[in-house]
Amino acid sequence: MTAGTAAGDAQAMPKGRDLYVVLGALMLAMLLAALDQTIVSTALPTIVSELGGLNHLAWVVTAYLLAATASTPLWGKLGDQYGRKRLFQTSIVVFLVGSALCGLSRDMAELIVFRALQGLGGGGLMVLVVAIVGDVVPPRERGRYQGLFGAVFGVSSVCGPLLGGWFVDNLSWRWVFYINLPIGILALLVTAAVLPATGERERHRIDYLGALLIVGWAVGLVLVATWGGTQYDWLSAPIIGLAVGSVVLIGVWVLVERRAAEPIMPPRLFADRVFSLGSAISFAVGFAMFGALTFLPILLQVVHGVSPTVSGLYLLPMMLGMLASSIGSGQLITRFGRYKIFPVVGTPIIALALYLCSRLDENASTLSMSLRFALLGFGLGMVMQVLVIAVQNAVSYRDLGAATSGVTFFRQIGGSFGVAVFGSIFSNRLAAHIEELARVLPPGFDPAAVQSNPQLLDRFPAEVQRGVLHAYSLSIDAVFFWAVPVAGVAFVLTWFLREVPLRATLQAHDYGEGFGAAPTVRSSRHEMERALSELMRKDVEARRLYERLGAHAGVALPAGSVWALCRIAKDGTVPGPDLAERAGVPIEHGRPYVDRLVDAGYVLRREGTLAITGSGQAVAERLFAARREGLCRLVDGWEPEQHPELADVLTRLAEASVGDEADGVILRPESEPGNPRA
Repeated sequence: MTAGTAAGDAQAMPKGRDLYVVLGALMLAMLLAALDQTIVSTALPTIVSELGGLNHLAWVVTAYLLAATASTPLWGKLGDQYGRKRLFQTSIVVFLVGSALCGLSRDMAELIVFRALQGLGGGGLMVLVVAIVGDVVPPRERGRYQGLFGAVFGVSSVCGPLLGGWFVDNLSWRWVFYINLPIGILALLVTAAVLPATGERERHRIDYLGALLIVGWAVGLVLVATWGGTQYDWLSAPIIGLAVGSVVLIGVWVLVERRAAEPIMPPRLFADRVFSLGSAISFAVGFAMFGALTFLPILLQVVHGVSPTVSGLYLLPMMLGMLASSIGSGQLITRFGRYKIFPVVGTPIIALALYLCSRLDENASTLSMSLRFALLGFGLGMVMQVLVIAVQNAVSYRDLGAATSGVTFFRQIGGSFGVAVFGSIFSNRLAAHIEELARVLPPGFDPAAVQSNPQLLDRFPAEVQRGVLHAYSLSIDAVFFWAVPVAGVAFVLTWFLREVPLRATLQAHDYGEGFGAAPTVRSSRHEMERALSELMRKDVEARRLYERLGAHAGVALPAGSVWALCRIAKDGTVPGPDLAERAGVPIEHGRPYVDRLVDAGYVLRREGTLAITGSGQAVAERLFAARREGLCRLVDGWEPEQHPELADVLTRLAEASVGDEADGVILRPESEPGNPRA
């Protein structure tokens, strides 16, 4: 790395307060996209009652998921090609326009279309935030900050249903969407002011046709699940036509992906058994998760008569269970290196929880419901993150990024189908039960009005009240009952997952994948940078690292001198006070270590400025090479010698992770109290 390159990078990257401002704006943007997957759930009963279209309830969720899922790969590659800052700002604007239009919707059709527009922007927010973090944060610190973004998903999972209910109770369901506007505008202004237009530009051949075909067959199949048995008979011409058309589109999509230069989903991945099984299990888990989040608020608000805010509180056990098991399973995998046991245990827990939810009725206690919701969340958290780990552990390096995106892609597609199928089951069963009650119901009885305002039931005789509540309860029970076989299939599939020794890089988990995040799209290089950055953050105490580097490279220097040599070599020349500031020590503390370098002929000192010599540069290159060899051991099995891109990642991270900001202890005098080597 030349002095000019190092200086340019240092100047481009925001530091101090500017860095925290940028990261804060990015976290706000990601929070917006993550919240919109869960915040709508508790508002759905009220939305449907005001706009009508109970049969289309599922599409309020499905439209967002499908648009975000299909657009995510496009945003990622366009950001690589044209600059992430510009694309990120575009995605914020699209998301905000969609949010405003959702709040202004006059009927269900408008809301569904505008939710799709909102999902289009949300997909960009998800993928570009992760990429921009890699642009503005030094490699050694990248893992720590990306971990914070993973926590955003946990916060959104817990707060989303609660916030949605609070807005409905205290303002209007439209504020579920309007709240995005001030937050999004703030994020837009901050990023425009302080986000540098950094990041390498990469030329891509964008697979627009592949993305369009994904939307086509996914929408077709979801329509089959939504309309079949409700608006049309299963054997009617529209349903058969949609099913056949969707299958044809899938065939065309496979052909297109085989010929695409950069396919969204390389067909060769499906030849890998672990990827195919992981995707199928992920589909089932998304089916259960999003279905539960969509229909549990109806159970709580209509059958149990609680307010939207309180229904959000009722869902907290589910979210907390998901958080606990996701984090806990990640820690256990890191410690023991075994991961298959978690989906094997988690999927039957999901099936059991769904069955127990199917036994709930209008007389169920708060404690009973909370325990069942917590059990469902606990099972989900044990499975989602682990499927990503299993797939990453099985595929080759060239497919690492696509496989990671693929698993979360199928979870989102599963969510879309789950919401649609659950919605169809719910509508069918409710219509049948209401028809059975026709003899006791007053003329013109409107189930949707009751769903909006359960207090309307107070106007009717007790027999009517009990009948209607029981009809809703039975309809929702049917939803969860028919979800049990889906979880059962997932359980069977988990037994066929192949478990191989865990790669070192996979011990650096991305907790965002464990909280139901929208699919991200990272290339294999970006995924490897994330994992290695996290592992470097967890590396041993700094002094021991530089001692090991020196010993491995055959350099007889103390740790402080090794650090200083690497830092000066990266800068070319550096004023002595600046070096001391980077080291976090007074200049007199660091002078003995630099003196060793001057005496050895590795560094020249002229008028307070330190300059690397030819022999010093050669020694520094040996140290960089030693660091690179250490990183190579972490990616054992991915053959960097056969992948120039991976080799470049290792070289860049090796240089970037030594001679970086010091913690003060490296250049502290060895005789000073408090030094571990004193």
